[in-house]
Amino acid sequence: MFRSVLQLRSGRGLLIRGLGTHRGGSTLDWDEKVSEIKKKIKSILPGEASTPLYDTSHLPPEHSDVVIVGGGVLGLSVAFWLKKLQKKGDGIRVLVVERDHTYSKASTVLSVGGIRQQFSLPENVQLSLFSVDFLRNINEYLAVVDSPPVDLQFNPSGYLLLASEKSASTLENRVKMQRQEGAKVCLMSPEQLQNKFPWMNTKGVALASYGFITSSNRMVTSSGEEVVLKRIYEVHVKMNNSLEYQPVECAIVINAAGAWSGQIAELAGIGKGPPGTLQGTKLPVEPRKRYVYVWHCPQGPGLEMPFVANTNGVYFRREGLGNNYLGGCSPTEEEEPDSTNLDVDHNFFQDRVWPHLAERVPAFQSLKVRNAWAGYYDYNTFDQNGVVGPHPLVVNMYFATGFSGHGLQHAPAVGRAVAEMVLDGHFQTINMSPFLFSRFHLGEKFQEDNIF
Repeated sequence: MFRSVLQLRSGRGLLIRGLGTHRGGSTLDWDEKVSEIKKKIKSILPGEASTPLYDTSHLPPEHSDVVIVGGGVLGLSVAFWLKKLQKKGDGIRVLVVERDHTYSKASTVLSVGGIRQQFSLPENVQLSLFSVDFLRNINEYLAVVDSPPVDLQFNPSGYLLLASEKSASTLENRVKMQRQEGAKVCLMSPEQLQNKFPWMNTKGVALASYGFITSSNRMVTSSGEEVVLKRIYEVHVKMNNSLEYQPVECAIVINAAGAWSGQIAELAGIGKGPPGTLQGTKLPVEPRKRYVYVWHCPQGPGLEMPFVANTNGVYFRREGLGNNYLGGCSPTEEEEPDSTNLDVDHNFFQDRVWPHLAERVPAFQSLKVRNAWAGYYDYNTFDQNGVVGPHPLVVNMYFATGFSGHGLQHAPAVGRAVAEMVLDGHFQTINMSPFLFSRFHLGEKFQEDNIF
């Protein structure tokens, strides 16, 4: 039997133990044995049941059907849909493990928070359409009896993608596909842009794609390599401010650890085999630091302003009602900052962001930066697209990660897809097969080009 014992380096962590090639006893059998032993002990002890020696209420359960590593929006979405779609009477036990209980460094809360339908792949358009419907009707899913309605402060102001002469034909073809999938997207000429958004300088813009969200409910190894299947039998959860690990037996592990999901995959032995083999194929997801800047501009665009993605990748949107705006720009490969911390590079704004803001929106020439922060993309270095579904060798590890900046947008639909795969063995509503892990070994990129 192959065994692996590893642990995360900091914070609340995970120890994956018992990665083997044999079939162990079921959790149900183990529960029955433990229950029987407890009954026998109780029957021979005099008096009432004794008080536990110490409080264990802070510890996770000793058994769980599914352990989800990562309590961000994707992990919680998977947990929601597992419980939502479970068959009546199943009672699936789900444990979510999150190392940052304050969420102060979590990608979910540090994201820009936009949602768009303008993607280059039909599957991503479908994910967005469902996610928009989920958010718009959030109280049909998450409302609690006798509690106030859930208020996400969801403000669908739209997305505006600008294209130069060189990329105009590509944008036009993508809009055609997006509309076929049911997205509400239209093309706009520079003249139309100027009329609708008079605050914008359209120099260098040949065409634009304007996506708007309405109240519509429309839903639209063959090489002969010999492999050994493995299975995770338990995980060890590291407790906060403690050297203590709590073992949790489980049937399934969901890797939704975002920027750190590559490390979690390594804990399970994924990618540890010979290079070029399925066993040696790593999960190509790593943390990439991205800056978000907030600025004030009294004469800036009004409430009609959409989320704007400039021709060179600089993006910005309005934030609230006080003439505040936020935005940024992804660095080039050569400019990638150190991802071991969340320090902000303010020179990046001055050199790489502000000149393009001032050119596109002349009013931004007199802006004043008020705040800034950094967060992490769970960046898929292979094709900048999500990884969804089971691992082909570690058969009870499932992925929901690698969306490279659009995980928050697609979380409701991705969570549903993972739950369908776990409960039914296949995708039901949206065919997510192109997102499977096996594409990394096969070298079949499922490239998403609309990444900011």
